[in-house]
Amino acid sequence: MAIESTSDLGMVVQKARAAFASGKTRDVSFRVRQLENLLRMYEENEADLLNALYKDLRKPKPEAKLMEVEVLKADVRTMIQNCKEWSKPQRVPKTLVTMMDTPVILQDPYGVVLVIGSWNYPVQLSLIPVSGAIAAGNCVIIKPSEIAPASSKLLEEIIPRYLDSECFQVVTGGPSTVQELLKQKFDYIFFTGSTNIGKLVREAANKHLTPVTLELGGKSPVYVDESVDMTIAARRIIWGKMVNCGQTCIAPDYVLCNKSTRDRLIDKMREILIEWYGEDPQSSPDLCRIVNVRHFQRLQAMLSGSKIAIGGKVDADDLWIEPTVLIDVKPTDPVMQEEIFGPILPILEVESAYDAIQFINAREKPLSMYIFSKNKKLIDLLTGNTSCGSICINDVLVQFSVEELPFGGVGASGIGAYHGKYSFDTFTHKKSCLIRSFDKMGEALGKDRYPPYTDEKIRRLIFLLKKRQLPSFGFVPYVASFALGVASVILLRYVAKLWSSSHLPKMVRKIQH
Repeated sequence: MAIESTSDLGMVVQKARAAFASGKTRDVSFRVRQLENLLRMYEENEADLLNALYKDLRKPKPEAKLMEVEVLKADVRTMIQNCKEWSKPQRVPKTLVTMMDTPVILQDPYGVVLVIGSWNYPVQLSLIPVSGAIAAGNCVIIKPSEIAPASSKLLEEIIPRYLDSECFQVVTGGPSTVQELLKQKFDYIFFTGSTNIGKLVREAANKHLTPVTLELGGKSPVYVDESVDMTIAARRIIWGKMVNCGQTCIAPDYVLCNKSTRDRLIDKMREILIEWYGEDPQSSPDLCRIVNVRHFQRLQAMLSGSKIAIGGKVDADDLWIEPTVLIDVKPTDPVMQEEIFGPILPILEVESAYDAIQFINAREKPLSMYIFSKNKKLIDLLTGNTSCGSICINDVLVQFSVEELPFGGVGASGIGAYHGKYSFDTFTHKKSCLIRSFDKMGEALGKDRYPPYTDEKIRRLIFLLKKRQLPSFGFVPYVASFALGVASVILLRYVAKLWSSSHLPKMVRKIQH
């Protein structure tokens, strides 16, 4: 719904809070039905989703299908398949203190959560967190990005047709709407966007002590050494940079390598760009556009005064920036002052992996880092001496697609993580619960806590606290196997002895007749 006043926002949040208080979302079967409806929404509206993405970003439909719609389908299928199991209480190991009790972790939904999506993947990044929030039993307020208006409008129209309208609501509007939303009290906030806006979200959340996940960005570096297959390395780096016209939070932001590797890499990149997009890449159907004039002008300014090795053409009327590779880049150049978020790839020269580590560590922690090398020691050196949200060795972007890996940043690139089980956990409060009985043995173990206190009672309590672990019974299966073996041998010997007697064979023969 479009919000016209602050009171409208208050009513939206209150409606969701009343729905959560009713207990509706605590029913796991209700959650599964909503997730199934979400999957049906993706399947039945795929063409409309692809059209909206084309309107917003001129996304090639094959790319939009693969990188947005199919990712969403796979994500929600995972939630449907695992929601019931993940929602069960989790048993924890018993100790000497709790051997007569039942300690468990309850999977408790936070309540009413706010999900703020981003414009670069306006469908996927708005809805992947939502499926995790639904699976965990929350009510959700969804705020798509106004910078992708066609996608935002479509989500506003179709979500109420598939999801419970009390528990799951869409709010549209610009920055002022987000500001007013953030004044409301939520139980959790999930934000995807820039670091600067992420700081404002965190500041607003702090007023209510609301926990947050911030999926931000940063300048994700690529280190390439001379040992790699340069054609494959160039192909993978260029693909990762040109998907969505570079408007991807984990896109390769800049390359670090020595001069010899740089020259070989550029030669291969030039060949690959012509192979993929032709001599006139602006006419290629496989490249999208910059999202709006403001971002186009920001990227155009980065090219000013730069030494261009490949590309460099721009067209303001078409929001078009040619796939571009820059060389002789200095750390002080404009292109190195912020996340690029466009089809521009600077290459900086370093003499060694040690220089690359120093360069990376002198800057904010990136969302991702990419290493291209066949040298395991060098890979271990780089992974062990840098900090980032995720690492991919000898490829780019594809770590995002592995649901078993948490996706998230660190430091300036974000807080928290999601995808697969990590999405469910993000929107779940792990509520500890100890179940005790009136068993006499349990009471006997704990009776020393009662007054009057004595030194002996305190000594016994301290002993219990020190010796928390129960004795290990890991040897029991081996002892049992050994005992079974011995018993089998004894039994076989006994049967053989019986058989050798004169009566047993005769009895068997009579039975056979």
